[in-house]
Amino acid sequence: MTDNRPRENAVDRDKRGRSVPTDRESPVGTPVIRGDESVAGTHAREAVQFNPDDPESLANAAETVHQFASGEIADDHLYMLRGAAACAALVRGEGSYKAAAKRAGGDATISFIRKWARVHDLPRSVRKQVALGQIAPTAAKHIARVAGEARLLLAWATLDGDLTVREVRSVASAVNDGTPIEQALEEYDVELGRIDVTLSPATYRDLRRRASIDDVKPGELVTNALEEYFE
Repeated sequence: MTDNRPRENAVDRDKRGRSVPTDRESPVGTPVIRGDESVAGTHAREAVQFNPDDPESLANAAETVHQFASGEIADDHLYMLRGAAACAALVRGEGSYKAAAKRAGGDATISFIRKWARVHDLPRSVRKQVALGQIAPTAAKHIARVAGEARLLLAWATLDGDLTVREVRSVASAVNDGTPIEQALEEYDVELGRIDVTLSPATYRDLRRRASIDDVKPGELVTNALEEYFE
């Protein structure tokens, strides 16, 4: 039996026991990011919703997947997210990757559909960066191969470490082979958790002053403050 319930059931717990969603929260096929004008601009009006429970919508998804696999969809991150949504909806509607590939036909292989359906299942925070063009859709395919918290960490390391698609693929493979993500990223000189931030002069002054008085690194104070904020 198929349904259109949210797919974002995968939730990790951090060291403080807080829930960290690592998968999709919104229903399959819903254009949450593609339909957001603050992200997609005027393209948001063209966002297509694929409902796996509606025969007409499912037929549209099958045709979209066919075009996507054949290279007929523009090489644009928003349109590629549309193709990913169609893949996920088609799988949900048909019940399996094999049935979805058969329905789409053409160049839409099981592997192709699986990879892009996983991109659609990424958490909203990551999909937003794909829609903005900050994370390449081809890199997102490899980020989606990683499960749990490591998936989020790899996504942010991709941004902060300016990783190439090839490097993202290599790190994802290493993590899936059992290598801790910190160690996998070190291979490309990426220090997990390192990020450049710009502070106002007054905040910068006070941060440095307090760090000096408390004899701690500024990053430790920032970490403590942010942990309290996220509580």
